[in-house]
Amino acid sequence: MQVARFVLPILCLMSGCSADPPGGQPRPSGPRAIEPTAAPNAGALKLTAAQKSSIGRKIWQNESAGKITGLTHWNDGEEFPSLGIGHFIWYPRGFNGRWSETWPEFVNYAIQRGLQVPTVGRNRNCPWPNKPSFVRDFNGPQLAGLRKWLAANMTIQTEFIAYKSQAALPRIMHAAPTQERARIKANYDKVASNANGVYALVDYVNFKGDGTNPTERYNNQGWGLMWVLMEMKDVPAGQTAAREFCAAAKRRLNLRITNSPKARGESRWRPGWHNRCDSYARAL
Repeated sequence: MQVARFVLPILCLMSGCSADPPGGQPRPSGPRAIEPTAAPNAGALKLTAAQKSSIGRKIWQNESAGKITGLTHWNDGEEFPSLGIGHFIWYPRGFNGRWSETWPEFVNYAIQRGLQVPTVGRNRNCPWPNKPSFVRDFNGPQLAGLRKWLAANMTIQTEFIAYKSQAALPRIMHAAPTQERARIKANYDKVASNANGVYALVDYVNFKGDGTNPTERYNNQGWGLMWVLMEMKDVPAGQTAAREFCAAAKRRLNLRITNSPKARGESRWRPGWHNRCDSYARAL
């Protein structure tokens, strides 16, 4: 596999994107609908069809053990559901949490690429106000239809996650301390120089964000991609860099747990988080 496949920036995975909504796309009912905006013009990591399939299935496995039922999920203790292979966050009306909301952004991305997103999924706000109402409707036509559509459209979800990964780099470079920027870029390129390193970069942004959101920190210490790249030790490119990315991610997540409010009980997530990071050090 040629290292050159993974060099950034590169061309968009999908061509022919239009700023106009696809013809015949019905408008969803409800108080507010997601209004399609101009298609993102940032490129995405260049992936072959086989790589997209492999990465998509790995992310689905990471988030919900590859189960269809996991494509529409509401975690205990959270105020919102998580949808798709990437568990894209969707806030109910009136809730504004510290985490970056990604479901409306994914829906816009899919619409701009000509996909017919189910009507309920195009509501700007999650129509289920809380977990009990979501659970009651879990096997109803709306959530069952969303799961069926998501299971049939894994590739567009993988492309969106890859797009988010590359789009994160300029934001990281802008937000990072000036003295850290060269090291961040060098570490990004080292990790991106082999296939499972590309998977690591794609998955981690979806998993824990790009690290630039100031609300996604405890005691002014973050855990997103920017912080992991700053945490990495100076190692050679390739598989060694992928292993160090894995180790650095676990160090930042351990620090997050240490700094988190005790009432959240975040230590219960440590084994799963570490297992996910360990997958970054293994061949794709």
